[in-house]
Amino acid sequence: MNFRRCDRRLLLALWVALAAAAVAEDSVRPPTPLAVDAIVNRLMAANARRARDLRGYRGKRTYRLDYHGLFGSHHAEMQVEAVYNAPDSKSFRVVSRSGSTLLVNRVLLKLLASEQQAQQEQNRQQLEISPQNYQFTLEGMQHAPDGDFYLLDLAPRSKSPYVYRGKIWVDARDFAVARMQGEPAKNPSLWVSHTYMEYRWARFGEFWLPISNHSLTQVRMGGKADLTIDYGEYQIQVSASGDHPSPGQSLPDPSAVTADPH
Repeated sequence: MNFRRCDRRLLLALWVALAAAAVAEDSVRPPTPLAVDAIVNRLMAANARRARDLRGYRGKRTYRLDYHGLFGSHHAEMQVEAVYNAPDSKSFRVVSRSGSTLLVNRVLLKLLASEQQAQQEQNRQQLEISPQNYQFTLEGMQHAPDGDFYLLDLAPRSKSPYVYRGKIWVDARDFAVARMQGEPAKNPSLWVSHTYMEYRWARFGEFWLPISNHSLTQVRMGGKADLTIDYGEYQIQVSASGDHPSPGQSLPDPSAVTADPH
């Protein structure tokens, strides 16, 4: 009898071990390749779910801007506390500022105003990563230490100031945008000849939120402006009832991440 009990326990332990191994193997197994339409549909569905469940968040940001050109070299820095409340409210509190007063007033503070303007309903619709705003081309999959990603090329359907031309990396399991590289479809200023941008997101609990932004702007009269924004210290408020539906995850307004030093 004791031997039978022992056998049963050994069989149970073996079954548990095999089940755990199968789960672990499944978690590291490469995702199944999908067609571009299926990727985009899952991206939009996942964004809608996250937007529905995210009631709000509070976070801190550090803005750093360096300009080098005909007007000399100047630096400005600003610490900001940001508060988002679903579905369309963003507020900012400047904690500290230093460096060039001109850059702070003419560029960094304008970035905050531009981001608030982008939250308006009409502008949010133009910001959405959707077939209405973009044509998508699948370039392939990338396997990296931090996960597997579908690499999509974005071709904007309009010259709206809220759309981009570039690439996005879509997490193959969460179907969230983890990275973006590109340039605004429309030049945000006559003073600007070209702007390159890179934006990154990371997962905080169940939500993907921005962690860094870098933009490099070439100025027509000579010189360049280098802007970095670091995001962190998020405090997330989750909707228990899911009563805050809103559009899908959006890329930032190009004018909100373009450093125009004039």
